[in-house]
Amino acid sequence: MTFSTINRIHFVGIGGIGMSGIAEILITQGFLISGSDLHRSDVTDYLEQRGARITIGHDAAHIEDAELVVYSSAVRVDDNVETKAAKERGIPLIRRAEMLSEVSRLKYTLAIAGTHGKTTTTSMCGLVLMKAGLDPTVIVGGRLKGLGGTNARLGTGEWIVLEADEYDRSFLQLLPTIAVITNVEADHLDIYTDLDDIRGAFCEFADKVPFYGVTAICLDDAGVRSILPNLFKRTSTFGLSPQCGTRAINVRNHERSTTFTLVHHDQELGDITLNVPGDHNIRNALAACCVALQLNIPFSAIKDGLEEFTGVDRRFEIRGESDGILFVDDYAHHPTEVRATLAAARKGWDRRIVAVFQPHTFTRTRDFVEEFATSFDDADIVIITDVYAAREKPIEGVTGEIVAEAARRAGHRNVHYAADLHVATSSVRQLSRPGDVVITLGAGDVWKVGRAFVD
Repeated sequence: MTFSTINRIHFVGIGGIGMSGIAEILITQGFLISGSDLHRSDVTDYLEQRGARITIGHDAAHIEDAELVVYSSAVRVDDNVETKAAKERGIPLIRRAEMLSEVSRLKYTLAIAGTHGKTTTTSMCGLVLMKAGLDPTVIVGGRLKGLGGTNARLGTGEWIVLEADEYDRSFLQLLPTIAVITNVEADHLDIYTDLDDIRGAFCEFADKVPFYGVTAICLDDAGVRSILPNLFKRTSTFGLSPQCGTRAINVRNHERSTTFTLVHHDQELGDITLNVPGDHNIRNALAACCVALQLNIPFSAIKDGLEEFTGVDRRFEIRGESDGILFVDDYAHHPTEVRATLAAARKGWDRRIVAVFQPHTFTRTRDFVEEFATSFDDADIVIITDVYAAREKPIEGVTGEIVAEAARRAGHRNVHYAADLHVATSSVRQLSRPGDVVITLGAGDVWKVGRAFVD
């Protein structure tokens, strides 16, 4: 059976942000899509409106007419009733990463990888290519305001822009014409043996680029520099360092934006103002600039695309104001991401910063507790709630409280542990005051704390 003869495709875990983007692209292409998930959400409601048949909960009956079953990385094939039924009935069964790879092979692929910044960088690249008139297909791991609040668009152009996730080595399924590596750090140590294993995977990803392609790499990042001797295909560098081929100078930080001058091979091309703050977002934008310049996209389109970028859901998202307190939400769930988000807030606002952090997964909390301890230095007050389990089972002794204790040991003078989100919400009420910025941080459901005040 070939891909072109399959019409009915079922997604197990369709509510996941990575799964939903692929499902939406396939709906647009005319496939009949069904999907199941444990919980109803804005994502499942949206897909239902687009024509998908959505069921809540898993049942073997859901796949009766499916010709192909796609499952997410959160699904255990031998434990899920739908994937087990697909195996028993001989229905083709593939991982999300394989489906993304299949879809991407219809076009030239621009794949953005890295421990941090993938979603924002992918979104920026997509908008720049759109402004250049290339009409790309875009699949991103977050809802992008520039795409009308969705995380996918089907274009008629020859490029597909997508987020390349290193979790469970998914990105090694892709065959990028242009690759981007934003940074390389230890993460997902439930999948990778150690940092060397992670470095090897990124080298393998870059090696998939053909001789006529290019890998854009951030030279500011120590992890990227560590793999540079093992990158044997053509590379192009970006970052804030004077050694980078594409770089930023004259950086000016504002409350909710950043302005810089774009330099390419020592030629000043002009000023760009981003509607998102922080040096990390400048680097994300420089990745898009580097790619665009490789594609001979004019500066005017680069500037227009980046200046129209107003953010991605849960990436330094301004949620609103209540009683003089500004609420911001961010997906940061790795120590480096937490540090970068709080540093951006510190540079932009002359206000007290209250950080509400929800650790994400027990393995990450266990593996990075000491790194988390020093990531809150730019927050005046820190509230740490308990671990969001996601796909994992609890690990004895691993709680949000060990992060709070580690932060106190590291010298932070105002750290509070909140056993759950209700306690965290009460803590925000007690500890914050008019003029503060409250930033919720984490990949779980910590955003609900802000919603209690502003929605």
